[in-house]
Amino acid sequence: MDVFSDLIRGVRAHGSLFGSSALSPPWALHFVDGAPLTLCTVLTGAGWIVPEDRPPEPLRARETVVVRGPATFTFVDEVGTRAEPVACGEHCATPEQGGTRHRLGWNDRGGDGDGRGPTTLIVGAYPVHGEISRRLLDALPVVLRADADGTGDAVLDHLAAEVAVDTPGQQVVLDRLLDWMLVCTLREWFDRPGGEPPAWWAAQRDPVVGEALRLLHAEPAAPWTVAALAECTGVSRSTLAKRFADLVGEPPLTYLTRWRMALAADLLVEREAATVAAIARTVGYSDPFGFSAAFKRVRGANPSEFRRTAAPASARPVRRPADGGRPAEVPDPRPG
Repeated sequence: MDVFSDLIRGVRAHGSLFGSSALSPPWALHFVDGAPLTLCTVLTGAGWIVPEDRPPEPLRARETVVVRGPATFTFVDEVGTRAEPVACGEHCATPEQGGTRHRLGWNDRGGDGDGRGPTTLIVGAYPVHGEISRRLLDALPVVLRADADGTGDAVLDHLAAEVAVDTPGQQVVLDRLLDWMLVCTLREWFDRPGGEPPAWWAAQRDPVVGEALRLLHAEPAAPWTVAALAECTGVSRSTLAKRFADLVGEPPLTYLTRWRMALAADLLVEREAATVAAIARTVGYSDPFGFSAAFKRVRGANPSEFRRTAAPASARPVRRPADGGRPAEVPDPRPG
């Protein structure tokens, strides 16, 4: 398990959080849910992404942007458009709400409007929960973009083909394609020339530190020592310690402790019936008191306090999509 795979594993497109719109100008779609991550891809045409308190970003055919919440944003045909914003969130826009066709997993080719032709927008909103995925969110800007002709270009061909038809299983296919697109977009952004990716991203490619990171993520509960990691990676203890700290920004065991505490924080919320001692054993602590002390040092509260104040995912309200489909969990408005 590499670091990126671990951090993104809880980020998944989910049924009713998908929309496809074929838009004829003028238009203005206001995405009001403030989802932790929203992926927007234009298949045909062009428009502008207008985040709150940020400069507008052009979005042309076969380009993708990812917007990080909780702030909302608008997709418009042009900056200063005369169109009245249509709220897109709990219920998708309908033709009666200004003429924009926007429905879950459904494509409308739209009209010719002013001769520029329709713009086809694909949107996937991601409800990102838990402390594990927070590390990924913390590494992202409010808006990041992937230009056309990148590694996600093949995904766009599949998306274009899928939204043009209405077949059984379409929603599942679209969800997975959006997940694929998100991974491609993030990888391209982290690898962009002159970029500043998080330390763990670059460190994964180091033959020594990358292997150490994979070991820590594959077996976080193992009784790791610097000496044991050094033996597994084929270098001396001092070499590993220095190289890891230089590339990751902290010593190996400090990294491991923070990773264990992130895992424990999510387990405390997800496994309401599990005791603190059981959670401690799961993340590599035989002594619950030692675990509690480490958790409070890293998280600022002991495990029991954290569990009481953290809102469990099961307690979040659900909403029913406008088309009468199955309910979906409301995205957490807090990042992460």
